[in-house]
Amino acid sequence: MTEAAAPERHYRSKTVAAWLALSLGTLGLHRMYLRGLRDPWAWLHPLPTAMGLLGLLRLRELGQDDHLAWALIPLLGAMISMAAMTAIVYALTPDDKWDARHNPGHPVTATGWGPVLAAVLSLLLGGGIFMGTIAYGGQKFFEWQLENEARADTGQNSSRATK
Repeated sequence: MTEAAAPERHYRSKTVAAWLALSLGTLGLHRMYLRGLRDPWAWLHPLPTAMGLLGLLRLRELGQDDHLAWALIPLLGAMISMAAMTAIVYALTPDDKWDARHNPGHPVTATGWGPVLAAVLSLLLGGGIFMGTIAYGGQKFFEWQLENEARADTGQNSSRATK
C-alpha cells in the first residue's frame, strides 16, 4: 500500500493577507484567503458591515433624527477598525511565525516593506475611524439622553399644568 501524499497548500503571502485585511477585511476576504471558503467566521463579516452601510444610507435619506441609523453606523466603524487591527496584526507577525502557521513545509520568506506599509496605513485609517466611531456614538448617546430628559420635563410640566 502506498500512502497518498498530502495535498500541498498554496503559499499564503503575509503581504497579500495584510492588504486584503485592510482593503476588504470588512467582508472577511482576508480570512477566506488564509483559511478558505469554509471558514465560518469569514462569512459573519459581511452582515454587520451591511447593517452599518444601511445605517449610513438611512442617515443620508432620513437625516440625523433617525435613531436606527444611530445604532447601525457604529457597526460599520467597528468593522472597519477591526479589519485595520487585523491588518496590523498580520503585518507585524514575524516572518518565521507567519510561515510556520500559514505555510508549513515552505521555507521562510522575507516579506520586505509591503506589510510595513500596510501596517502604517492601517494604523492611520483604523485609528481615525475608531476615534470617529467613538465620538459619533458618544455624541448620539448624549443627545438621546437630553431628548429623554426634555420629554420627561415636558411631561411633568404638562401634568402640573392640568392639576
